Amino acid sequence: MEDSGVGRLLGDARTNAYLAWAVIVFTFLVAVANAVAVAPLWAGFALVVGLLGLVVPVVYRDPTAMLPWELLLLAALPLLARVIASLAAFRSDIVTYVAVAAVALLIAVELHLLTPVEMSYRFAVGFVVVTTMAAAGIWALVRYGSDAYLGTQLLLPPGGPNAPREALSEVEHKLMVEFVASFIAGIGAGVLFEGYFRRQHRGEDILEEVEVTLR
Repeated sequence: MEDSGVGRLLGDARTNAYLAWAVIVFTFLVAVANAVAVAPLWAGFALVVGLLGLVVPVVYRDPTAMLPWELLLLAALPLLARVIASLAAFRSDIVTYVAVAAVALLIAVELHLLTPVEMSYRFAVGFVVVTTMAAAGIWALVRYGSDAYLGTQLLLPPGGPNAPREALSEVEHKLMVEFVASFIAGIGAGVLFEGYFRRQHRGEDILEEVEVTLR
């Protein structure tokens, strides 16, 4: 396993593994529940989060080799908000795109660990910001296509592309707010995770220095 940069994020502690597996099981249960409830978009999101969490233990063939459970939990945050009714008031574009940013960071970490690609902390943060904004654009296209061709109302008002101009203007405003939210969420999540992981590594370095001193 990698021992520097983003590669050090991989953990094999039993406590981390138990909590990470709990989050992964939760995401698969939510995926099934949303599929039964005919909510394919949320079912797909939950499935993606769960599968990304399984990549590292499957590749290394070690069920205790898991990404940090905090990262997986943040990615699953909107799913948790949908399950717990009391948290529904806290759902927002920011929360959703923070989860997208967490998924982007999952991808960045796994690219670093499992491919020849190597990422520094700063590059990983930039990758998260760009990927989150790209995800916002793709999510908008998916909802537009679903409304235009499947008759849903995920983004467009009643009437779809042929709705009154005033209603479509409101949709444009909503999209701009979402793009700004995705940008803020990407930067916030990137900075948050960089600080968290640097703090974790400083603690590890201090413990190593103590062990050397005691020898």
